[in-house]
Amino acid sequence: MKKLLLLSLLATLMGCEERYRYHCQDPANWPQKRCQRPDCLFTQDCPDYLVAPVLEKQIVQQAPASAASSDR
Repeated sequence: MKKLLLLSLLATLMGCEERYRYHCQDPANWPQKRCQRPDCLFTQDCPDYLVAPVLEKQIVQQAPASAASSDR
């Protein structure tokens, strides 16, 4: 019974690998022309659309600008 449990655990762990839903979501593919503007704009798979930390940085950078314009 222990052998079967161990074997199933090993089989499960061997099946784990990092996969990306979109081609340009993988950081290794970012330098490719397909993932650069303006080529990625049509398909909307630019890395800045697909990767959340990049979007969070853009929101933080835009917030002070919008706050400054509302003070006027």
